[in-house]
Amino acid sequence: MPDYLDRDDLTTIVPDVLAKQPVTDMHTHCYPPTFGDSSDGSGEGLLLWGIDELVTYHYLIAEVYRVVPESELPIDKFWAMTKAQQADHIWKNLFVERTPIGEACRGVLTTLHKLGLDPNEKTLDNYRKWFAQQTADQYIDRVMELANVDSITMTNPVFDDPERLMWEKNQKVGDDPRFEAVLRIDPLLRDWPGAVAKMSAWGYDVSVEFTQKTIDETKRFLNHWLDYMNAIYVAMSLPPEFRYPSDSDLAGNRFVSDILMPVLAERGLPFAMMIGCHQQVKPELRDAGDMVGKSDVQSVVSLCREFPKNKFFITMLSRENQHELCVAARKFGNLMLFGCWWFLNNPSIIEEMTRERLELLGTSFIPQHSDARVLDQLVYKWDHSRRIIGEVLIDKYNDLITAGYRVQRDHIERDARLMLRDNFRDFCKR
Repeated sequence: MPDYLDRDDLTTIVPDVLAKQPVTDMHTHCYPPTFGDSSDGSGEGLLLWGIDELVTYHYLIAEVYRVVPESELPIDKFWAMTKAQQADHIWKNLFVERTPIGEACRGVLTTLHKLGLDPNEKTLDNYRKWFAQQTADQYIDRVMELANVDSITMTNPVFDDPERLMWEKNQKVGDDPRFEAVLRIDPLLRDWPGAVAKMSAWGYDVSVEFTQKTIDETKRFLNHWLDYMNAIYVAMSLPPEFRYPSDSDLAGNRFVSDILMPVLAERGLPFAMMIGCHQQVKPELRDAGDMVGKSDVQSVVSLCREFPKNKFFITMLSRENQHELCVAARKFGNLMLFGCWWFLNNPSIIEEMTRERLELLGTSFIPQHSDARVLDQLVYKWDHSRRIIGEVLIDKYNDLITAGYRVQRDHIERDARLMLRDNFRDFCKR
C-alpha cells in the first residue's frame, strides 16, 4: 500500500526531492579549462571563476552605478581599473556600505556561504586567498557537486574569432564530459551580409543573394560545425523587433526557411531562440548596457506552425510576454518553453512564471536554466531556483490533495526529473 502524503509532509519532502534531483543545465556561458582559465592573469581565458569574476559580473556593474554616480567615477576610469580594483570598488559600495539585498548581491553571498566562506567580510582579501588555493578542474567538480548539476551546456558562438580559433586549433577543446556544446549563430539572422563576408573568407562559396550555391554552402557550413562541435542544439539571441515572416528582412526569411529549418529537421536538433534583448542602450557600460523589450509571440507561432518537423526551445526576456507564450505552447508540441532569463531571474518573477506555466502546461516545460557566465553562479542560481520551484510545487500538490488526489513521493520525484533534467534531454533526442 503506497504512502499518501498530507499537507505537512509536502513541506519537507518536496524540498528534499528537489535538492536530490540532479539538474542538466541547458543554457550557460561556462567553459571547461581547455578554453583557457581567467585566473591565470592572461585575460584571454573563457572559463570565468573566482571572487573577482563573481563580484564584477555585469549585473553588479550596472547596480554599482546606481549608487556611485558617473561624476564621482567616470565609466572609462572604471574600465581602466584592474579586475581586482573593480571588484574592491563594487564590494565596498554594494556589500559593505549598503545592505546587499538585491538578487545579484544575494547570489554572491549564497555562493560564498555554500562554499563554506563567511559572507560578512569587509574586504575581499580572505576570499582571494581561498580561491588562490583552488585549481580550475577541481573547482568545477566542487561547484557541480554543490549545485547538483550533472551536465553544463555551453554556448559556442562560431562567429566570435577567439573561440572559433580555439576549436580550429584543437577539436578536442570541447571534449570535457562535464560539458555539452551548442552552436551559436546570431549573425546569420541578425547580419546576413556580415555573416556571408566571414563565411566567404573561411572558404565557403557564398553570396548575399540566395543562389542555390549559397544555400548549399551555408548548409555545409552549419553541418560542418554541428559535427565538429558535436552540438546538441543551435541557438540565437534575437532583438524584440524579430519577426517571422518579415516584410523588411527577406534575407532572414530565406535563411530560416531554406537553410536553417531543413538542416535542423534532418538532424532532429532543436533551435533555441532567446528573444527580447535591446543591446547596448548604454554602450559605455559594455555587457551591463543592455535592455529588455516586449517581443512578438506570433512570430514563434508562425515558426511552429510552418515547420512542424522542427523543434523550438523558446525563452523571452519580457515579463509581459509570458502568458501569451504559455498559451502558444499549449497549441504546439514542438515548442518547449525554458527558463527565467536574465532580467526575469528574480524570485518574485520566477515564482509567478513557474505558477503560470504549471497551471497552463503541467510539467511539460523547463522551469529554469542558469545562464551562468561565471562558473560560481551555478551554486546560487540553482539553490535559489530550487527553493522557489519547491514553494510553488508545495502549493500545487496541496491543491491536488484538496481535490481528492492521492499525492505520493514517487509523483514528486517523477515531476522533479522531468522539469530539472528529462524534459530537456528528451526534447534534444536525435
